[in-house]
Amino acid sequence: MKLDDFLDRHGLPESYAASAEGHYLPFADWLYGRIGTANGNAFVLGINGAQGTGKSTCADLIKEYLATEHGLCSVVLSIDDIYLTQRERRSLAANVHPLLATRGVPGTHDVALGLRTIEQLKSLGADSTMRIPRFDKSSDDRFPESEWPLVTGPVDLVIFEGWCVASQPCDPSELEPPVNLLESTEDTDAAWRAYVNERLKAEYKMLFAMLDALLFLQAPNFEVVYQWRLQQEHKLRARRGSSAKGIMSDAEVARFIQFYERITKDNIRHEPNVAVAVIELDVDHSAVATTFRAC
Repeated sequence: MKLDDFLDRHGLPESYAASAEGHYLPFADWLYGRIGTANGNAFVLGINGAQGTGKSTCADLIKEYLATEHGLCSVVLSIDDIYLTQRERRSLAANVHPLLATRGVPGTHDVALGLRTIEQLKSLGADSTMRIPRFDKSSDDRFPESEWPLVTGPVDLVIFEGWCVASQPCDPSELEPPVNLLESTEDTDAAWRAYVNERLKAEYKMLFAMLDALLFLQAPNFEVVYQWRLQQEHKLRARRGSSAKGIMSDAEVARFIQFYERITKDNIRHEPNVAVAVIELDVDHSAVATTFRAC
């Protein structure tokens, strides 16, 4: 694999090579040794990490490395790609809670679509094809099915990545004290966060049970996650102009990140206990340590 070409195509700094060679590619080698254990079906790897941890880049790197070095076929599916349509979220907002109009938290995904997609990918036969969902964040809605990418089987590895992949529900008593201004002023009776938590207990548990292994990209803390998200928005604004559609102001970023705060903090505390591997990140996004958990 030509790592320099990968960095150029993804617009990554040269410093990313050290993280790749020291942590991400060794994990890919470890993963390669386990892909043949999935009973003839595709192996399903989950990648969890807060916003800005580089989940998509990591997934693409693993996919390309396993293809070029081992001839494996991998498919990347983001949990973002199975968001409910805008119309469906508006219905939830009207009938359950107004905060559910905003995509992101458990309860705003089409879990049945995710289950169906992963199940079909796992057993996709040679020369058989299927389309996998894609979500258009610029329009805040799902792409038409005719525009979904076409995948040809067989598939060796499905990489399912997302900020809440494999997240666990908490005890209901933990929901009572608000963790931020959004919860204290827009979810005063805790109905929104209770609904989100119930979804994790129910259909999301079935979705995450599809995973054969979980990789956790561990941010130092939630505060740095906010700074990363802010930096990302500033770069978008510089590249596309402040009037471009879908770019948030600093105040909008501050509110938006609060939707993710409770579960992200829980993930930082608990995901290392369930992931087969944890790659720790520094404040500058560099991978600094990899830990494998005995299974």
